[in-house]
Amino acid sequence: MSRGANRRRVDRGPGQRRRAVARALRLAAPTVLALGLVGALVAASTRLVITGDLLRVKEIRFHGLSRIRPEELLALLPVRCGDHLFFVDPELAEAALLRHPWVAHAEVRRRLPPALDVELTERRAVALVELGGLYLVDARGEVFKRATPGDGLDLPVVSGIDRDAWLDRRAEVEPLLTGALALAGAWPARSLDGPGQISEIHVDPDFGTTVVTADGTEIRLGQRDLATKLERLGRLLPALRAEGRKAEVIHLDNRRHPEWVAVRFAGTDGAGSAGAPGKVGR
Repeated sequence: MSRGANRRRVDRGPGQRRRAVARALRLAAPTVLALGLVGALVAASTRLVITGDLLRVKEIRFHGLSRIRPEELLALLPVRCGDHLFFVDPELAEAALLRHPWVAHAEVRRRLPPALDVELTERRAVALVELGGLYLVDARGEVFKRATPGDGLDLPVVSGIDRDAWLDRRAEVEPLLTGALALAGAWPARSLDGPGQISEIHVDPDFGTTVVTADGTEIRLGQRDLATKLERLGRLLPALRAEGRKAEVIHLDNRRHPEWVAVRFAGTDGAGSAGAPGKVGR
């Protein structure tokens, strides 16, 4: 009998091969069964997560509202309660909310248990601007909404800006609006409410700025160096109050003598006739 590498190989019989296959199957069965169970669990979990109610949006919560009603925002949102949380696109929802004129900023966050938290920043109107109709404008100078009676706002009106110029040459006329808003903001800070709060600010590229106060006083500021003119006005108003006299028109727009202040007083007969102009120095 040959040995080693030359030993003749003896084939197994059919019975031996069947027993070997059966033994291999018995050893592999637990692994196959486990893999099958895992696959079934994954499939069931996927169906539960994707098609089930476990991750459906149950609530949409709005934060930061004072003027806007939630129903108005829900009408704009491309999301509804019952939608799948994983399929909500926060950026798309934020863009939709920004279509509301009072929304300045929106941030949408997904939460668990399934809900959406919506953080909003509302615009704050600081003035009305006349552009062929009254429109609301915020502190940044953005005209964002046509004014309606339901807005319930008592704000200064900026006039003198042509609508066509605003639409076609905004870069040219926008500084007029920006300057008027800065003036409206500086007015109470400088304690210039003596003749009343600002009712109207009229801007003109040629003649400058004119303020009309709530009591009808017309204050002509002209162009340039408004800060100095407001300081001068701040010294004048207490003097007028001390004299008990009401100014009808205050001129701070003398181009040849910008340091002069001319005052036209209201008549004393109650009919509003003008008195003689008076001049107040620096």
